[in-house]
Amino acid sequence: MSAGEEESGFEPATGEGPLPPGPAGRRAASVRTAFAGMLQIRRLTNTGPASPETVPAAWELHRTVRAVALALEAAGLPASAVDASGRRTATGYRVAAGTSPGTARVEWLGPPGSGAAHEEEGELTRCAAVLRELGWIALLYRGPRSRRFLEVEPPTGTARPDSRP
Repeated sequence: MSAGEEESGFEPATGEGPLPPGPAGRRAASVRTAFAGMLQIRRLTNTGPASPETVPAAWELHRTVRAVALALEAAGLPASAVDASGRRTATGYRVAAGTSPGTARVEWLGPPGSGAAHEEEGELTRCAAVLRELGWIALLYRGPRSRRFLEVEPPTGTARPDSRP
């Protein structure tokens, strides 16, 4: 069990592990509760903005992958998944650490032959819309082999983890 699981008992789907176990209804309820908690943290800690729910909280900047994955899962977007051998078994988003501290990379992946590469621009555009609503900057890029991905970062003026004043 990871430290995050010990603290909260819930881990959002990042698309890097197996599909979450258990009944879908129970999972949906856990996602709603975790997302509501994240919004409450924003309301309590973001005292400057007029709409504190629309700006990532400091907590999120130190756990960007988790916060981004939670936002996408709460919006009802499917996560990709892999089996024990690392083979992709489901089509959906995959969230990983970005190239800079406090950033995340979102890709749209699926098993071979799933058509994920043909869906990625539209699906990543959906992911970007969800994240932008929550105050993240989500930029769509084209990487190697013309595969698209999102680079997600906090809004301008927000101190990133490990950034120097």
